[in-house]
Amino acid sequence: MDKLEKPLEAWREELSQEQYQVCRLGGTERAFTGEYHDSKTPGTYHCACCGTALFDSDAKYDSGSGWPSYFQPVNKDAIASRDDFSHGMHRIEVKCSRCDAHLGHVFPDGPKPTGLRYCINSVSLKLVPRG
Repeated sequence: MDKLEKPLEAWREELSQEQYQVCRLGGTERAFTGEYHDSKTPGTYHCACCGTALFDSDAKYDSGSGWPSYFQPVNKDAIASRDDFSHGMHRIEVKCSRCDAHLGHVFPDGPKPTGLRYCINSVSLKLVPRG
C-alpha cells in the first residue's frame, strides 16, 4: 500500500474541524456522540482521510464504550499501531497505515475470535453501505 503524505495545512483544508482534531492531532470524540457508535448498517468503514477500507460491519459489536468497536480490521495491513503513553497510561494507538490518521486504540478485552476491541472514533471513519 502506497503511503499518502500531505502537509498539515492540506489536511486542515480538506477535513472538518473535528476530523482534523481527531485524525491529525490525535484527539478523541466524546463517548456516545459519534455517528457510528450504534450504527447497524451493513458495509465497510473506510478512513475518513484517505478512503482506505479499515473495518467491516460484520466485525462490529456493541462494547458499551460509546465508540464504534470492532474485533478485527478488514486486513492486518490496513492499520498500524504504536505505544501511546499519553494521559498517564499505556495504550496501543491505532492508525490508518496509508495516511497515518489517528483512529483510536485497541484493547485486549474484546470478544472471540480475536479477543481484541478496536475502539475507533466515528469521525475518523466513513461508512460505505453494502448495496
